[in-house]
Amino acid sequence: MSGPLTVRPVRTAKDRKAFVDLAFRLYAKDPNWVPPLKDEVHGLINPKKNPWFGHAAAEFFLAERGGKAVGRISAQVDQLVLAMPAEQGGGPGTGQWGMIEAEDGEVAAALIEAAEAWLRSRGMTRSVGPISISIWDEPGLLVQGHDHPPTVMMGHHNPAYQSWVEAAGYAGIKDLYTYDLDISKEFPPLVQRIVASGERNARIRIREVDKSRFNEEAALILGILNNAWSDNWGFVPLTDAEIVYAGKKLKPIVFNDLIRVAEVEGEPVAFMMTLPDLNELTADLGGSLFPFNFIKLLWRLRHPRVRTMRVPLMGVVKRLQATRLASQLAFMMIEYIRRASVANYGASRGEIGWILDDNQGMRSIAETIDSKVNKTYRIYQKTL
Repeated sequence: MSGPLTVRPVRTAKDRKAFVDLAFRLYAKDPNWVPPLKDEVHGLINPKKNPWFGHAAAEFFLAERGGKAVGRISAQVDQLVLAMPAEQGGGPGTGQWGMIEAEDGEVAAALIEAAEAWLRSRGMTRSVGPISISIWDEPGLLVQGHDHPPTVMMGHHNPAYQSWVEAAGYAGIKDLYTYDLDISKEFPPLVQRIVASGERNARIRIREVDKSRFNEEAALILGILNNAWSDNWGFVPLTDAEIVYAGKKLKPIVFNDLIRVAEVEGEPVAFMMTLPDLNELTADLGGSLFPFNFIKLLWRLRHPRVRTMRVPLMGVVKRLQATRLASQLAFMMIEYIRRASVANYGASRGEIGWILDDNQGMRSIAETIDSKVNKTYRIYQKTL
């Protein structure tokens, strides 16, 4: 396409539509890209709908040639990120960018430059990305594992993006891994012995969540999560409004037997959340729920049959971390959910993650159940 390249902020409903729709054109011939639900993406970038904007500000940019959208990017400053300890990936002066899509290297360079200029104008001295748009959404750039589709809530990117980002002066700061495993077969004998030992321990109880008490159960799980993850790199606590927002989105894909809570002497100390891979159920919907796809998806969610289950969240309270009991609870929850996934949903594959590259405890658990890294997402940084 000929014509000068321009980059400008998103301002109108037409601009927002172009911002969301661009990925559908760029990935139209990529068999491993899964069309997101457009309503979800519009909701993500809408300050009137997404409570993340209650503690953050963002600018969204479109790159155009000849009046046609050829790229997009977000730039954001999150007050909760600024308040983080620097060793956890944030701190004063830390701005972020994300949601990058670009037709070529020239477009990518111009977009990153625009995002950096916006961050500088707000006093930022360090640029971190891609974070699209929160650590709880789609963090990191896919740098390994482009040969198969992502699972629900994970991103997919053109392999060329890595060189384009690095050409802009960025260096990797953190890798996030997902692990692939065959759940149709039993885990290794060592894991089976650990699970059996836990089942003989009267102090331990592994229970399903009760969806009829959704708000109460969600508060319990998030309480464990905030305690378990508070020292993790990149951790930003969810606000009350964000918890309500996330709950509304997750409730239709939450199933009692796929989320477990571990109790020790009656005290909840760990949890594991597993979701059917929604991407398998929406891949043929073209990103749109209306007019009839909404009914189709609701029907599929009544009794979902999927190949893959994803474990997006798992946590053990801090006082038990790095103990044998923590590992035992983790293996018990994993095994119980594995059984339910195969028997009740027809699943044969699991994906765990993302897991931070320095989270040796979780990486060890993943490796002990014979899972292997199948995707790597990289977060970059640059001094402004």
